[in-house]
Amino acid sequence: MRDTVLTKAVIGHDTVLRKVGLVLGGSFLIAVAAQISVPFYPVPLTLQTLAILMVGLTFGSRLGALTLLAYLAEGAMGLPVFAGGLNGVALMGPTAGFLFGFVAMAYLAGLAVERGLARGVVSTALCGMGISALLYIPGLAWPAAMLGKSADALWSGWMAPFLLGDAVKAVIAAMIVTGATVLIRARKG
Repeated sequence: MRDTVLTKAVIGHDTVLRKVGLVLGGSFLIAVAAQISVPFYPVPLTLQTLAILMVGLTFGSRLGALTLLAYLAEGAMGLPVFAGGLNGVALMGPTAGFLFGFVAMAYLAGLAVERGLARGVVSTALCGMGISALLYIPGLAWPAAMLGKSADALWSGWMAPFLLGDAVKAVIAAMIVTGATVLIRARKG
C-alpha cells in the first residue's frame, strides 16, 4: 500500500495527537468549503466536494473517512458545519444522502492514492471524477426514497446542474494535490 506523501510530510511520524489534529483540521476545511455556496434548490452548489477530495487524496482512505465521520458528528452535535450554516437537521433533510456519501467519497479518494491509481494530474483527476459520480448513488437514493422524486426530477434538479462543476472540482483537487506532492518531493531532494 502506497503512503500518501502529503500526510507523511505534514505529520511525520504517526502519533494519535497528530492524526487528531489532521482530522479536526480536515473537518474544519470541509466546513469552511461548505459555506462557500451558491444557493440552488434543492441542493446548493458548494466547494465541499473539492475539500473532501483533497482530504481523501492527502489523508488516505482510513484517515479521510474518519475526518468525514468527525465532520458529520460535528453537525449532529449542533455545530453549523453544513452548507448554509445548517447543523444536524441536514442529516434528515433532502441532502442527507450526499452528506453520508461524503464518507465513502473520502475513503475512495484515499484508496485510489494508496492503490497507485491516482499518481499524476490526469489519473488523479479521472479518479476524482469517477468518485464524484459515485456520490450520486446515495445522494439521489435518499430523495428518491424519502421524497418520492422521479428519475427525471432527480436528473434535472439534483444531478445534471452539478456534473460540470464536479468535474472542474476534481481537476482542481488533482492539480493542488499532485502539485503539492511534486513540491514536497523536490524539497526532499
